[in-house]
Parts: sequence; C-alpha cells; structure tokens
Amino acid sequence: MSATVTRNDCQPCGRGTATTAAGRTFGPNHRWKVLGVGVAANAGFSATFSGIPTTAVVLRQSYHLSNAELGLALGLLGLGVALSELPWGLLTDRWGDRRVLLIGLGATAAWLLAMAMLVVPRGSAIPDVMLLAASLLVTGLLGGSVNGSSGRAIMAWFRENERGFAMSIRQTAVPLGGGLGALVLPSLAQAFGFTAVFGLLAAASALSALFAWRWLHEPPAAGDGHVVSSGGPAPLRSVEVWRISTAIGLLCFPQVAVLTFASVFLHDFAGLGTTATSGSLAAVQVGAMVMRVWSGRYTDRHGNRRQFLRLCCALSALAFMMLWLLVLAIPAMPGSQSFLIAVLPLVLVAAGISVSAWHGVAYTELATLAGAGHVGTALSLANSFVFVGFFLVPVAIPGLLHLWSWPGVWLSAAACALVAWPIFLKRA
Repeated sequence: MSATVTRNDCQPCGRGTATTAAGRTFGPNHRWKVLGVGVAANAGFSATFSGIPTTAVVLRQSYHLSNAELGLALGLLGLGVALSELPWGLLTDRWGDRRVLLIGLGATAAWLLAMAMLVVPRGSAIPDVMLLAASLLVTGLLGGSVNGSSGRAIMAWFRENERGFAMSIRQTAVPLGGGLGALVLPSLAQAFGFTAVFGLLAAASALSALFAWRWLHEPPAAGDGHVVSSGGPAPLRSVEVWRISTAIGLLCFPQVAVLTFASVFLHDFAGLGTTATSGSLAAVQVGAMVMRVWSGRYTDRHGNRRQFLRLCCALSALAFMMLWLLVLAIPAMPGSQSFLIAVLPLVLVAAGISVSAWHGVAYTELATLAGAGHVGTALSLANSFVFVGFFLVPVAIPGLLHLWSWPGVWLSAAACALVAWPIFLKRA
C-alpha cells in the first residue's frame, strides 16, 4: 500500500508558531532544534563507527590481532549497519522518526556499556577475536537506526530550498564525530584501555537519546486532515533510487579505506606516530565538515546536485591516483624520501576530503527522488550500500596488501570513484 503524508499547511519550517493536535507548541525556529538532534545522533554514532577504526594500531596490539583479524572485526561493524539500515528505515516510515531514534540510541548506549565491562583486555585475559567481532557486529545492527530516522525528521521540518543545506549540516556530524574520535580515542585507548573508549561512546549515544526525547517530535499538521500521496513508485521499486544508492555506496568505498586503514598506512608505511596520525585523520574530518556545509548551500542555490556529485567523483579519483603515484615513488627515490613522506599525509588528507564532501548533497537528491512518504526507506537503502563498503573494504584491504601492497589499495580506491561517475548522470 502506498505511503501517504499529511499536508502541513502550518509550514513547520516557516516563521510562525504552530501547535500540534496533541497540544505541543513549536516556535518558528524549532526546526533548528530538530536539526541539532540529527547532528548529535549522527555524531555520536559516527564517533563509534569512524572512531573505533582510528584506534586500529592500539586495537591490534591490545587484542593481539593480525591484519586479517583486525579487518574482520572492523568490517563486521560496518556489516551490522548494512544489514540493519533497511529494516530500520522501513520501521521509521511506519512508526515515525522519534520512536525509532529513541529505541536505537538507547539500545546502542546500553550495548556499548556492556562491551566496556565485558569485552576488553584485562591483564593477561584477552577477549577472543570472534567475541570482539560479534560485539562490533551487534553495535552496527543497533546503530543502523540513526541515519534514516534523523534524515526523515529533517526532510519533514525543512522546505525544499533549505533541505540540501540542512541535510549537509546533518552530514557534517559524520566527520565531526569521526574527527573527535580520531583526536580522542587513540590516546584514550593507549592511556586507559578500551573500557574508557567504549564507555565514552556509550555516554555519547545516551546523551543523543536524551536530546531526541526532549526535542524530536513530528511536525505540526493541518487540521483539515487532507492527505496527499508521496508520489512516484515506492523506493524499492524505483530504478533511479537504486542507481543513486549504488553510486553512493561505490563512492564510499575509497572513503572507508581512509577511515579504516589510514592510521595503519601512516604508521606502517610512513612511520608516523599517534599524534601525527590522529592529526591527519582529524584534518580529513574537519575538511569534510566544511565542504559538506558549503556544498549543501551551493547546490541549493544553483540546483546542480548531479553535476556536483560527478565533480566529486572526478576529483576523488585524481587525488587517489596521486596518492598511488606517491607511494610508488617513495621507495624508488631514496634521496627524496624525507620530503615525499612529509607530503604523504597532505595528499592523503586531500583525498579523504574530496571523497567525503558530497554526502549531504547525495542524500538530499535521493530523498527528493523517493518522495516525502518514503524518505526513511530510501536513505536507509543508500546507507545499506554504504555500510556494505564498511564491511567489504576492511576485509579486502589485507588481501590487497598481500598481493600489491599499498599502491594496490589506493589505485583500487581511485577506480571505485571513476566507476561511480557515470551513475550520477541524469536518467534519459
């Protein structure tokens, strides 16, 4: 049965005060509180799924993991999100964003707290790799609730000419959380162990749940009860929705390579320490935040989302090819190694920013294609593809390292960006 939405003649994103049928009164700026809830929820979970991989070197040492076991554990975190995104999205369109976000964030906080108590090394007692991997899998299954539910709330509260900007601000939460994780979690793991890491992440999810309980509500609806169809086919039957979701997933593959194994790359290949590595990854996240906000406002004004997405694909491919050439050049030019190694983090940061700048624009384009009644499902479908990447990429990188070392990793990243480019062309 086709989903329907109530027409909101009160314009929740407008200037006046509006009152719901339940008696709740919202001021003219309440939509920014809803956006703040979305930012907090995504930042809290991003600190988990992007922050834990930044501790990869300490994680490998503390849990006595090989590179393959490390890749499996980090990959299962992404697989959990990939498997749960679409079910959470369908529930969001049926139950509403408030209920789904509260359940998901609360359960994530409880699970991370349990990990802090039960799945951490204590002296000579090292948790088995399968216990760690299974625990991260469940973390991903619970955290998959965040994307579709917060995206649906923002699309409901903001007008069309604000949605790209609002969604891009929400998407800055991903690098914001990841950047904070990169700055804090590796040093925290070194100094206090993974009890502190998982405990801090549990607190972040709990705080986000509190914000959602306080401020996230359905927008006020008109009293005439008139309903309108969301329009178009359901997203799971739309070829165009599947195309854009696939391209989003492909373009995330090189981004995941940076998020999950850049710390290992800078440590093992370039010999950089924790401070330099954390600083480089934090720079990627800060740059991505700035570019996401700018790109949302820019494409709202010019109506050129598809063109911008293709540009990001091209720039990302170019940046990763430069990284590939630099990694080939370092061992071949011993006289210039010091200079090239100093340049290496800068090129990695540029590649990471270019492949992370487009998320808000892509999700807004996808939500617009899907229609108002299907936003949760469409965004969750795309994020399923994204987190398939968070599973496959960490699992594949150790194999690529074995076959072709780091040049093979970065050349593969460039290839993924090139393949995504034509998919963002408008359908004939």
